[in-house]
Amino acid sequence: MKKVLELQQNPHSSFSKNQCSENETDSRLSALPEKLKQRLLPFQKEGIKFALERNGRCMLADEMGLGKTIQAIAVAYMYKAEWPLLIVVPSSLKYPWIEEIEKWIPELNPEDVNLIDNKTDIGRIQTSKVTILGYGLLTTDARMLIDALCEQHFQVVIVDESHYMKSRNAARSTILAPIVQKAARAVLLTGTPALGRPEELFMQIDALYPRKFGTWSEYSKKYCNAHVRYFGKRAQWDCKGASNLDELHLCLSKIMIRRMKDEVLTQLPPKVRQRIPFDLGKDASKEMNASIEEWEKLMRKLHSCSTETDNPFIQVMGLITHMYKQTAIAKAGAVKDYIKMMLQNEKLKFLVFAYHLSMLQACTEAVIENKVGYIRIDGSVPSSERIHLVHQFQNDPDKRVAILSIKAAGQGLTFTAATHVVFAELYWDPGHLVQAEDRAHRIGQSSSVHIHYLVAKETMDTFMWSMLNRKTCVTSNTLNGTKKSLEIEEADNEQWDFLNAAMAWVPNDNLQGSQDEMFFTHVRINSILFTLNYIELYSMEAVHSAQLIHANISTPRDLESQLAMLTTFTLDPRCREREIVHSRLLITKLLQRCENVDLDI
Repeated sequence: MKKVLELQQNPHSSFSKNQCSENETDSRLSALPEKLKQRLLPFQKEGIKFALERNGRCMLADEMGLGKTIQAIAVAYMYKAEWPLLIVVPSSLKYPWIEEIEKWIPELNPEDVNLIDNKTDIGRIQTSKVTILGYGLLTTDARMLIDALCEQHFQVVIVDESHYMKSRNAARSTILAPIVQKAARAVLLTGTPALGRPEELFMQIDALYPRKFGTWSEYSKKYCNAHVRYFGKRAQWDCKGASNLDELHLCLSKIMIRRMKDEVLTQLPPKVRQRIPFDLGKDASKEMNASIEEWEKLMRKLHSCSTETDNPFIQVMGLITHMYKQTAIAKAGAVKDYIKMMLQNEKLKFLVFAYHLSMLQACTEAVIENKVGYIRIDGSVPSSERIHLVHQFQNDPDKRVAILSIKAAGQGLTFTAATHVVFAELYWDPGHLVQAEDRAHRIGQSSSVHIHYLVAKETMDTFMWSMLNRKTCVTSNTLNGTKKSLEIEEADNEQWDFLNAAMAWVPNDNLQGSQDEMFFTHVRINSILFTLNYIELYSMEAVHSAQLIHANISTPRDLESQLAMLTTFTLDPRCREREIVHSRLLITKLLQRCENVDLDI
């Protein structure tokens, strides 16, 4: 409470030294390129002033769709005399960033902007005014690139989607943090700075202001509810909680500016969420019920296993993966019919988000069978092509549907031509879902955006929906200082009955472009975490280990076999010390194998 009172009485504390006066700030804003200056909205100018008052070191954490990119470009332009400028982005957003920076700073020539794609591009770092690279290149074996970045001594740095730095041990975080710390100016951009827990904020704020929030040990004890948990005679720190959130929110407000749409865009129409629950057909329900019964049986068995051979953890993990896939296939017929129903409104343009290729295929079949123009962006579409497809959807009235992967197209792209967003599937983290929603609900949108969540009853959707709401409450309290869950309306009976009557989906092999069934990355890791949420009482060791993996790596299919080693997870707190140590060693080995792999799909 004392710390909170001090922060309230001294709002700028020690985070903003040598501040610009308001007159100086207004004068500097007038020096922006005319086109950029005219485009800025009042709240965006306030964001730029916030950064200038902190000498160009801050986090812009506006809600998705409020134009963080243009604010960051304006701030970077203010310090143009100190360039070269480094921009680090998700791999899928490299080309949109090139387009934005060339649009708002017309004085830049093509040769001034260096996009790092190969070794030849690394050689151009020293002569380029602007360098853009994807997180996927920041790996421990990219020694030549790392050396070139360090030797260049970038004084102005922009880190887009900075929550990619949430893990303290990931290669991208350990490489990028020193570069941000050494830069004179650094702007971190994210609409979801804490995707799940306060611990995920530490690397970002420590990169901006080293040790201002204390060491990791001090920070975790104060804000992550860090405490010792005992497993027999062995003690272990658990830092996955949340504590002193009011104080953390106040501290963050000194270095982070976050505005919500309903606060600054009163002219922006509302976002209306609707949960549309429905029952599966008898056959699909029977299969899902059998899987759920098997899951419950394995969960009861988990805490009673005595040997590695008897340990059913991998069986549980595999079953969760199967149930996630099974849910997609079971829902596909209903989703397909729902899309066809929406297509009956010939003036409607909408987005459809899905996760599995089976669901993406079913959605694609729906629009092809109705002979409607569409675009599709999934992990197979090169980054350079995605922006072209976005332009098609935005400008061509005949392109009425955008079928999108939650992972490949859920961030950084603008689809304001759409007024409806359909989620054919759920995802494990609410941050990704909100980002996907805001592809349509952002600046430039002139209509209300209606969000349709199609939720199949008595499937994985039921468990995931509950988990998503729990995660949303923690994130909102940390960042906004308020507890908030997903605001959502229930569907009317007509929609519910319509989906209940849907037939099971059978792939249409006569359509061109059908692809074999496969998973996007992350499903295995998220399956582990999801399962362990339900066995936390049995072993914090297993929970902690799985969260380490979830936080640090993106595991491609060629490393999935390594997950088999996780059979040595010790799920019984009464296990022998040797087994726990062996488990930790195997986890460490897996992390080392995976930390150099990055798939931004």
